Amino acid sequence: MNKIVTMICAAFMAAHTLWAADNTFKLKNGDKVVFYGDSITDQRQYSVIVETFVATRYPHLHVDFVNSGWGGDTVSGGGGGPIDTRLQRDVFAHQPTMVTIMLGMNDGGYKPETQTNDENYFNGYKHIVESIRSHLPQARILAIEPSPYDNVTRPPAFPVGGDLQYNEVMRSFGKWIANYASQSGLDIADLNSGMVQTLRQAQELDPATAKQIIADHIHPSFAGHIILAEGLLKAWQARPVVSAVTLEVSHGALKVNATQFAVVSHSSFAPVISWTELDDALPLPFKQWDGMWGGGPVDLVVRSSDVTNALNQQLLTVKGLQSGTYSLKIDGTSVGAFNNDQLAAGINLALLKTPATDQAMKVYQLANSREEIHFDGWRNIQVPLDEYAMPEARPAVDSLNHLDDALARKMREVAQPVPHQFELAPVSAK
Repeated sequence: MNKIVTMICAAFMAAHTLWAADNTFKLKNGDKVVFYGDSITDQRQYSVIVETFVATRYPHLHVDFVNSGWGGDTVSGGGGGPIDTRLQRDVFAHQPTMVTIMLGMNDGGYKPETQTNDENYFNGYKHIVESIRSHLPQARILAIEPSPYDNVTRPPAFPVGGDLQYNEVMRSFGKWIANYASQSGLDIADLNSGMVQTLRQAQELDPATAKQIIADHIHPSFAGHIILAEGLLKAWQARPVVSAVTLEVSHGALKVNATQFAVVSHSSFAPVISWTELDDALPLPFKQWDGMWGGGPVDLVVRSSDVTNALNQQLLTVKGLQSGTYSLKIDGTSVGAFNNDQLAAGINLALLKTPATDQAMKVYQLANSREEIHFDGWRNIQVPLDEYAMPEARPAVDSLNHLDDALARKMREVAQPVPHQFELAPVSAK
């Protein structure tokens, strides 16, 4: 490592100690999170977005994640066995310190609310919580108000009765969860109302594309899972700011007016405006997700929600520039052109394709691979062969678990921020 990078990293580590002291994020170093739920969790999308966020926003935090969602599940269990089997094998065995629970879509029976369904849901949910507390007394529990049935972008797929919309059943379950969580000392996350609000806004902007957010009324596309992840991360009080840097051109020099979660060094005004910057974190790769998933639904969700302000602010402000348009390069590659007014107001680098978002995309890909490998070992080997008591299956599961752990380590390694060289040069005058 050369001398400049060494100096930057030393300054970064000194600043990081202060930033960490102000951290209100509810996940802590050494935590293990189990995501428990039905097919919406089993899609392994909101969970991998959350895992990517934690690795990139808190790169010095060591948190492990396990997805234990199973399609069709209710509070009494389902295809993976009765609830006590599911909990013992798929939750307790992992010894988590945090368990998230999202159930309800199947418990409502896809029909109007009934007293029997309500009682089954409430009693079953209580049993899950009480079992977790009995077996894992130190674990925290995040109770999730279930994600919506989409009645916004299209009519219901089945008659529900009168004017009742099936999402009202989900909202009723959510209200009970909120009351129960308050009385029982559980954390609470609302993954319903934020999604409904996003669907309504998307429907106004682009009705055809809005239908792709939850194409079958129930299972969100990747774009929809971004909003589910947002709701969960808000409940954990996640930090919205990747970094914020304010520079000013004054009297023939470049001044650093303010920084947040970043270290700026080696700034220069001539022959071009340039500086070296080491951020504390990486942004979520919205732009790369656009390309990866076709652009339409992801872009619409970003425009229809507060997810950027809530999770993905990487702000660069440059004041005092002469009138004109300026090309911004990072590590020698152009990431866009902006006029002096835009730069003075501030631009959000997280919405661009940059070396930092490219790096974050690699973190996402590793997180996604890790969850898929866990699924293969658990659902395709461990569970199907358990009933046959085959000792030959254990080495295969152990090998996949070992690879899973190695990928988690590699993901955290890849998530570590590195210094970048910024250049700002005029390309035209007004």
